[in-house]
Amino acid sequence: MFRYVLQLIIGIFTLVVATFIAWFEGSALTINSLEWKYSTPFTKLFNVEITNGRDISQLDYFVYAAKFQPLFPAIMMGSAYYILSVVGYYLMKYKPKWAISFWGLIGCMMILVSGFIFNSATMGGKIFFWVTLVSGLIGIAVAVSVYFKHYKQKVSVSSYKNI
Repeated sequence: MFRYVLQLIIGIFTLVVATFIAWFEGSALTINSLEWKYSTPFTKLFNVEITNGRDISQLDYFVYAAKFQPLFPAIMMGSAYYILSVVGYYLMKYKPKWAISFWGLIGCMMILVSGFIFNSATMGGKIFFWVTLVSGLIGIAVAVSVYFKHYKQKVSVSSYKNI
């Protein structure tokens, strides 16, 4: 159990550090007024009109960082997926029925997210498309493999007794 907790702590620490760095990198959006129209989906969702940089939602910083400086947002996604993988591995060992649902749900969510960013024009968007698509396919593959390992009925040929 200690191994799982230690890996979760390392994953959470990496996620927090990468989040702060990506948030800092994305704060450049406040001075880049040409991108306000294209990189502020959360501000638009909250129906806020942007007149200066202070009107922009903090969540839009991550969108801007993912589009133009994707290293730390990708590390964020990787560490979040690592945390989920540790939880999924624990479930595979001790609760295989839950693991099938868990990995299937994670896989479907990642593929759904990749569908939203499919036609991105920026390099960061393309990177995130492929990261989420591959992660989703891996999640579904793990769910299918756990199913076949634990719950597939094996057909056996029984010998018939001559009557």
